[in-house]
Amino acid sequence: MPSYRNVALAMFLTLHGALGFGLRTSSLIASSASLRRTMSKATTTTAIYSTAEATESEKKTPIKNEEAYSKVKMEDIVSLCKRRGIIFPSSEIYNGFAGFFDYGPLGSELKKNVKDNFWRHFVQRREDVVGIDSSIIHNPTTWQSSGHLDGFSDPMVDCKETKLRYRADQLFCAPVTVEECGTTVGFVCVLEANDEDMVKAAKKQAKKLLKESDRKGQAIQPFAFKDLTQVSEEEMGQIPSPGSGKPTLTMPRDFNLMFQTNVGAMQDGSSVAYLRPETAQGIFINYKNVIGTSRQKLPFGIAQIGKAFRNEITPRNFIFRSREFEQMEIEYFIPPGDDVWQPFHEKWIADSKAFLETVGLREDLMGYDIHEGDGLAHYARACTDITFKFPFGEQELMGIAARGNFDLTSHTEGSGKTLDYFDEETKEKFIPHVIEPSLGVDRLILALICSAYAEDEVNGEKRNYLSFHPSIAPVKVSVLPLVKNKEPLVKAARELFEKLQMRWNVQWDQTGAIGRRYRRADEIGVPFCVTVDFETIEDDGAVTIRDRDTTEQVRIPIDEVVPYLSKMIDGY
Repeated sequence: MPSYRNVALAMFLTLHGALGFGLRTSSLIASSASLRRTMSKATTTTAIYSTAEATESEKKTPIKNEEAYSKVKMEDIVSLCKRRGIIFPSSEIYNGFAGFFDYGPLGSELKKNVKDNFWRHFVQRREDVVGIDSSIIHNPTTWQSSGHLDGFSDPMVDCKETKLRYRADQLFCAPVTVEECGTTVGFVCVLEANDEDMVKAAKKQAKKLLKESDRKGQAIQPFAFKDLTQVSEEEMGQIPSPGSGKPTLTMPRDFNLMFQTNVGAMQDGSSVAYLRPETAQGIFINYKNVIGTSRQKLPFGIAQIGKAFRNEITPRNFIFRSREFEQMEIEYFIPPGDDVWQPFHEKWIADSKAFLETVGLREDLMGYDIHEGDGLAHYARACTDITFKFPFGEQELMGIAARGNFDLTSHTEGSGKTLDYFDEETKEKFIPHVIEPSLGVDRLILALICSAYAEDEVNGEKRNYLSFHPSIAPVKVSVLPLVKNKEPLVKAARELFEKLQMRWNVQWDQTGAIGRRYRRADEIGVPFCVTVDFETIEDDGAVTIRDRDTTEQVRIPIDEVVPYLSKMIDGY
């Protein structure tokens, strides 16, 4: 029977992964398999199948905090992104540059994975969609034909005192009316946010107004908010500017959002060009080329992922509304007819939502916004937005519009080139109509980070982690050698690591206790940790694979690791 001293030492070394603490005496260090056999003889506790599993062998199912996201503020998300190397403010050493952001080591991988998933889902796995990659700068006449030069603008107001500018449709005002007598004592003006934050800011301003009018403490009617595009000149004379706190705002006027540049050596009117404000027009002006080279028949689509630029008046809410961003768009061409477009539109709404779910968006945070009446563009037959509940409120994430034949018709007139389609079956020529699913890469990334934000409790310890779907996780696997000073063990782990590198972006981590390394991987959203321990090289030739979300562990032969992870990450 083994001595209690040896049993205690065996338990200590096994449970703490401490075989690398500098102990070298062979009488003290037995193999992991030997330690397990010793423990099974001396104790009646549940068997520990590997040194790696010991850190969580007594664990219970994690208790998830279902209310964690509802309490998160936008500042928390911004801080998390910077702290974990996802997104940084652009030009930060020069105090930043409003409306521009840089993607860090994790963010650039996340962004690439999101775009790759979109391309696989909507282009490579479909026979009716092809892709293009058009230039950022088009012939300037493109924007004249599309209507962007004359109509691509946002309503703007200026504060005459502070010289600050605001989007008029993002400033909301409401009269402060005393409930008892119906007297209006003034107006409040707040920036667009979620309902709770807007009411909170309005109450603070209303309290000040009541005090100034000797009505402190009196009850007021609920706020009836409307944006500044809907106010009269008389009302604007009473609405305080967010900058000055006084009625110093101008009436709304249009502000063109396109970035202007010059092409060539001359700096005159003939050299003026524009950075594209959307990727869609690059598809429309290449429609004829694609038809002539791809052998596609209606209905079919053309997809594009690329940069776009908009000189936003007030970029805000982090990467949700920025001046440089990426779009993923499809123009799906269909036959004309009042009875044709609706089934295609509904199908694309369903397909778009299904895609968003496959990359990990929480269904309970998504919704729909159906545009009607004045909410529709003049050329659109229908438009439905898939919305997402961000910390600053529910906003548009992806739009699916039935655009009619407006774009191809406009470019036919502007270029003088025929952009019609000849149907070989009906022997008819016509200009196709279009269904347009449009999604911002940056908005989707922000929504994915919000969806992935999670808190739970493991063995009484609070854990914060990012539960990214494996297909879009920046790092797919973290390979952990149990100790870093046992050459055969490190060699086996390194060989596995290099093998996994051939398939995915993986991480090597050999420093610190196993539990601490698990937490480091959890924080950046690594879905799987693979631990190589003493049993791997001395006994069963297997490794421990730990799941991030459940913390459950499985023991798998090392030769089966790639097929197992392939099924879990790629689905096959």
